[in-house]
Amino acid sequence: FYGSLGLLLSLYWWFLIFWNVGGGFNEFNIKEGLIRIFRWGYPGKNRRIDLCYSLKDVEAVKVELKQGLDSQRTIYLRLKGKREIPLTGIGQPLTLKDIE
Repeated sequence: FYGSLGLLLSLYWWFLIFWNVGGGFNEFNIKEGLIRIFRWGYPGKNRRIDLCYSLKDVEAVKVELKQGLDSQRTIYLRLKGKREIPLTGIGQPLTLKDIE
């Protein structure tokens, strides 16, 4: 039972790596006044996640630091309406110098 469960879990992780789920980029275009956030999702009709916002919609940039054994440093883009979008990928450890 545990062997087959481990095999299925490892296949799932390899497919995530192969499909590059969560990978993408952030584009800040000051000339046009746009912010574009692009991410790859799971295969299907909604695989491409492409969000475009105006710079006027940005309310703040939030930096969240959690110290401890599993320290996390995350940058969020806060839009009007209290919506927060993470800009840093999961599992990408950032130094404090990189955050600045």
